[in-house]
Amino acid sequence: MFDPKSRYAKIETATLEVAGRDGRPRPVRYVRRRFLPAPATDAETLVEHTVFEGDRLDNVTARYLDDPQQFWRLCDANNALHPRELTDEVGKLIKIALPRI
Repeated sequence: MFDPKSRYAKIETATLEVAGRDGRPRPVRYVRRRFLPAPATDAETLVEHTVFEGDRLDNVTARYLDDPQQFWRLCDANNALHPRELTDEVGKLIKIALPRI
């Protein structure tokens, strides 16, 4: 259902029965909620990036991980719920980390 590199790739789906326009129940599939992982004790910090004026997380991720769509990995490594939290403050250090395999 999702790209294997997606943050949702390993999240299970569920089905909910809802009433359709005709009143009869119809199934609606959805992805269960994804919780942020616990602060990474099993992640390996590759480098720390200092945020500069105009930095965008997708560009930072492209630079270090060669894939701008992997920004969510940096959110997880830095315990950030919203991606912009990581680049809003100039001078902030962002951990560039990946889970150990």
